[in-house]
This record gives sequence, C-alpha cells and structure tokens, in this order.
Amino acid sequence: MPSETKSVSARSGSVQLPQVHETRNAGQPLDMDWVMRAEANTSAINRRVGTLTGRRSLKKAHQAAWLLRAITMIDLTTLSGDDTPGRVRRLCAKARQPVRPDILQALGMEGQQITTGAICVYHEMVPTAVAALAGTAIPVAAVSTGFPAGLSPYRLRVAEIGESVKAGASEIDIVISRRHVLTGDWHALYDEVCEFRAACGDAHMKTILATGELGSLRNVARASLVCMMAGADFIKTSTGKESVNATLPVSLVMVRAIREYHARTGHRVGYKPAGGISKAKDALTYLALIKEELGDRWLRPDLFRFGASSLLGDIERQLEHHATGAYSASYRHAIG
Repeated sequence: MPSETKSVSARSGSVQLPQVHETRNAGQPLDMDWVMRAEANTSAINRRVGTLTGRRSLKKAHQAAWLLRAITMIDLTTLSGDDTPGRVRRLCAKARQPVRPDILQALGMEGQQITTGAICVYHEMVPTAVAALAGTAIPVAAVSTGFPAGLSPYRLRVAEIGESVKAGASEIDIVISRRHVLTGDWHALYDEVCEFRAACGDAHMKTILATGELGSLRNVARASLVCMMAGADFIKTSTGKESVNATLPVSLVMVRAIREYHARTGHRVGYKPAGGISKAKDALTYLALIKEELGDRWLRPDLFRFGASSLLGDIERQLEHHATGAYSASYRHAIG
C-alpha cells in the first residue's frame, strides 16, 4: 500500500500505472473432474469476508490514493429504458473527467490523466458512446446476449454480439443461461460461452453469471470455472437487475476460482463485481479483497472493474472531504 503523505501524488497513490499487456485467456477443453471437485464452505467463506469488513486501515492520503485508483477501475454505466444520446454523452464527459479539477488540484494530482475504466451501455447507445470518447483510450462496453435475462432466441443473442462489435464496442458483457447451471448441464454452458467468445472476436468478453439466481455458492464456483475454461476474459457477478447482486461471499468464491485457474493454466482472468456497490468504503473493501486474494497485478483496470453508476459520486465526495475537511452535497458531483 502507498505511504501517507500530505498530498496524494501519482507516485504515492500508484494511480497511473504502466500498461501491461496480458495474453488473453485462451480457454481449454472442459475438464469435468475439475469442475465437479469445486465446493464452497459457506461458514468458512463468511468468516473470511468478516475479516475484511471489520477493518478500517486506510486513512487520510492513503485512503484518497486508493479511491483515485478505484475510479480508474469503474465501468461507468447507464442501462435504463429512458437512456438518451444526451445522457450517454454526459456520462462519457464524466468518464473523461471523473473528478472536478479543483479537487484534483487540492490533492496534488493536477495534470494526471485519470479516467474511468470504461463506459457500459446498451447496444443502441454504442455509436453515441464511441463518438463521445473519440481520441481517448476509454473503451466502450456493450451489454449483450439478451441482457439481462438471456432468454431471447439463441441466434439473436449471438448476432447481437457481432452487431455491437461492428458498432465499435471493444468489450462485450454477455449473460449466461442460468438454467444450464441450475440443471447442472455444464457442457451446454461451456458450449454457449465458447460460441459467445468466438462471436466477440478481438473484443474482450465479460461473462455475467447472475450469481443471485444460481442457487448456491457451489454453483457459483463451478460456473466460474466453466466460463473461464470456455475463454472468458472476465467473470462478472451480476447484471445489476437481480434482487441480489454483488456480495463479498460470492466475490470470494469467484476470485478464488480465478486464482486456481491462473495457478493451473497461467492465464489471468479479470473480475467485475456489479450491482449494489455505491459507497466509497465498499469499494475499498473490494480492493482489499482483490489485493489479499489475487495480488497487486489484479489492481489494474485490465483485470478488475466495478460495475457501477452511483459509486463515482460518493468517491468524489470523499475526495473533496479529504481535500477540504467538509462533506459536500451529492448534487455537486453529478454523474451526467
């Protein structure tokens, strides 16, 4: 962790990191022995996540530095039926400049190119987002494959991926068919995700498990392994539309599956908790989990993202408090 200083600098906060190019997860043949050995000890999982929520070790400049790091790993998201091109353009403007310049100056971070990790939208809004982010390195992610339920005709789900890639999306967030997990049809899940990955081409694929609908932590562990074997670049908890979205127990199960997959294959797969993460203190807890379970390499936007729409506003409020000593109203930190 960076040391505490009077101001937050790029060096102390490690906000700007050198680009690292990972070899994409190539996947592997479905290994049913490995999948069926995956289990989840709920009481042990709950004890482990309890050690995260009981600690408050990040203070002052130390905390501000890690909140700035968290901003660079946010998929700033709008997935509403009333989305308009104007709303998406405003969101993209926020992605380009996520923290007010006066706050950055007070933190000693003026001139630093801090942006969010990506913009995430429905297919219809991909061209608008691509145009609004032209000239930046901020990727556009499109939700696909009949998001959020994944129950549209299969050929249309595959075709939707191709349409979003053609429109300029460089990341695709797909949803799996939950019934394959609930019925234990792991071959069907594997084949489905393999075909989705092929349709993505060069676009990175984030595979949404919808963990709140999978029935058990053991199913979460097994589904995580199957999706990675099928070539997922990221595994993601939720669509944000389920009644239960990202939780720490689910996250622990998924990141330990990622750790095991990396140990056995050498491929690093990313992780994205989504839905219900709206407070800066929660973001810090998730970062602590990733650091302790996966290590510093995963604390970069190519391997970790928050799926969030309101998290950024609370982080910006906390940063202003660090800079001025006073909390400000949320309307001073509009998202779009």
